[in-house]
Amino acid sequence: MARHAMSPVDAAWYHIDGPVNFAVVTAMLLTRKPLDVEQVKAVFRARLAGFDRFHQRVVETGFPIATPQWEDMGDFDLAQQIHHIALPEPRDRSALAALVGDLASQPLDRDRPLWQAWVVDDVDGGSAMILRIHHCMADGTATLEIGRALLDASPGRRGEFEPPPAASHRPRSGVPGFAWMLALVDRAGHGMLATTEAAVDAVWHPRRTMEKVASALDGATMLFSELLKPSDPQSPLKGEFGLPKSVAWSEPVALKDVKAIGAPSGAKVNDVLIAAMTGALRGYLRKRGIDVDRTTVRAMVPVDLRPAGGGQALGNAFGLVMLELPISSRRAADRLRLTKARMDALKRSPEPVAVLALFDLFGRGPKAIGDFAVDLFERKASVVMTNVAGPGQGVYLAGVPIDRMTFWVPHPGRQLGMGISILSYKGAATLALIADAHLVPDPDAIIVGFQREFGRMLRAVRRARAVAAVGD
Repeated sequence: MARHAMSPVDAAWYHIDGPVNFAVVTAMLLTRKPLDVEQVKAVFRARLAGFDRFHQRVVETGFPIATPQWEDMGDFDLAQQIHHIALPEPRDRSALAALVGDLASQPLDRDRPLWQAWVVDDVDGGSAMILRIHHCMADGTATLEIGRALLDASPGRRGEFEPPPAASHRPRSGVPGFAWMLALVDRAGHGMLATTEAAVDAVWHPRRTMEKVASALDGATMLFSELLKPSDPQSPLKGEFGLPKSVAWSEPVALKDVKAIGAPSGAKVNDVLIAAMTGALRGYLRKRGIDVDRTTVRAMVPVDLRPAGGGQALGNAFGLVMLELPISSRRAADRLRLTKARMDALKRSPEPVAVLALFDLFGRGPKAIGDFAVDLFERKASVVMTNVAGPGQGVYLAGVPIDRMTFWVPHPGRQLGMGISILSYKGAATLALIADAHLVPDPDAIIVGFQREFGRMLRAVRRARAVAAVGD
């Protein structure tokens, strides 16, 4: 069988699975009309043929260090990857959440391609399509490319939906220059900067080269200082956990309302939603007996490092930053102000590039080294938090309109107890969380708290506008 080397960064994500916690992204599409499983299989068969990783498995070979490689499967059978089931009784939202939680608790079969899909019947008169993909195959940006291949902008004919707008903020360090400084880091399948090219660039552009080196050193220094900070304390969001997972998701909140909340302070959509979630976590932890005025909760936040237009390839090309959530702040306005200030600072940080370089380094060694690094990182944080911009307009799967979509980011390792995901679709955002079922047996309580907090923030903005209008 033909084999292809896995990039070091993807290898790091392949090895990051914990004993009961897996680096697997779980996504869900909901339809009001039933899906035809055979038509869904036909779409997968036709549209994913160009993505080699969907019909390859991972094997580890080599001496003295075995490294993961993609191996083509001559006996690949789509029927072993896509399953057809019915939602168990009582066929309501709680049954669907239990089903997703059960699926998210299971490891993927490493003798097969590292993805699985389920078409679920009897979901509120329609269907659900649940897709699980191991993180070594694709990060959030790359997963959108998979969605663009599977989903159509209109029914009855193939037509890709428009990609979300490119992020307006990226770390200030140049990735190619940082790759040069770190012995030509392979950027997750986007190609390696040749030694000769880097040397020539250094000779002809010494000032630019020194700026890149300085920025790289800044990133390494900031990362080192983060790792020297005290670890997050044990809480319902952090600690030793078991195999079962619990999941929940919110009702969609209109992006126009999110933007209205953020407008007075210049806060972005992500700032507002994170601040609302922070308020929900504060209330939840307080009810669980945590002194929220004297605790810390940090979130690992992915930062996309692909160059503009570089999302077409699968794989991983992102760094991580540590965001301290303003849990101790008692007022919603203060939580939003602090969230915005901290997010603004992180957007200018070179730290994500340093983290990506570390993942590249760890992916070149044995799993034990990667496990040590993951343990070091996860001690500093309690949750993983990510935001992905999905299609702005309605899309279709096998001719059936998608009513809602959401996903759950993994929280791999041994101590990060929760993953929080934000996905926008059709002018609204849905927040979803996945947690260890022992640490957080009631994730719906956090979601209820999020929607209550968001409602309060929206009402406060509307009252302020009304008062200003009267004054005018």
